[in-house]
Amino acid sequence: MTASTQRTTAGPHRLEARGLTLAYEARTVVEGLDVGIPDGRVTVIVGPNACGKSTLLRALGRLLKPVRGAVLLDGLELARMPTKRVAQRLGLLPQSPTAPEGISVADLVSRGRQPHQSWWQQWSAEDEAAVAEALERTSTAELAERSMDELSGGQRQRAWIAMALAQGTDVLLLDEPTTYLDIAHQVEVLDLVRRLNVERGRTVVAVLHDLNQAARYADHLVAMRDGRVVAEGPPGEVVTAELVREVFGLDSVVVPDPVTGTPLVVPGAPWAATVETAGTETTGAVDV
Repeated sequence: MTASTQRTTAGPHRLEARGLTLAYEARTVVEGLDVGIPDGRVTVIVGPNACGKSTLLRALGRLLKPVRGAVLLDGLELARMPTKRVAQRLGLLPQSPTAPEGISVADLVSRGRQPHQSWWQQWSAEDEAAVAEALERTSTAELAERSMDELSGGQRQRAWIAMALAQGTDVLLLDEPTTYLDIAHQVEVLDLVRRLNVERGRTVVAVLHDLNQAARYADHLVAMRDGRVVAEGPPGEVVTAELVREVFGLDSVVVPDPVTGTPLVVPGAPWAATVETAGTETTGAVDV
């Protein structure tokens, strides 16, 4: 079986796409795509820039209307469901979200409760408990009264995840949640996502750029290229040197991660270590 034919997802799913075609004006980005999101698992979508992975996530979160096909949530077409009902079942954290100037962490997180409120009951004890739990689980309780403007990148991202958690949905979509974060904060955010999945049973779908992080944290990996799914399944079955070459155009060696045992992609030797000039191997030194 080649990388381009690996498909290991089977059975019904709460969230799935069928025959999905997505476009921005006249430019088609995704065409005829089928994908099912495993319930209660962490699914990570990977692929090169402009392959359609964030576009797919936007469609799964109902931010982009399909040209053809449909996204289904609990067997119902997402585009036809009432907005409030969708927001009670599915939470979406977009790429690089922007908070209102001067808003506190507690106020931001409380906004996650809006889908559960009505004109006759603006705030309840249930809302209060959900916000408190979200702050506690994301280790942002001590930041509750601080302005979002004062926080580090990792702290801000934890606050945004707390808001999504307070929303109380079973499905959480995250579009590149580690963008612009240093490596320590990336690990902090991804560890938080994994804990939410394991401890609370959340179904998580995330778009990540880093294939090694995706292999470490995903139960289910979806690899895309040119608007199509090239392969999907457990990282240990999907991530191979063949797949890396097909999806990213990169020669590599795939070895076990020494800490987790998950696939670790090691790119081929750097240019300066392999190029020979006039029969003599270069050392990387450059005369100027």
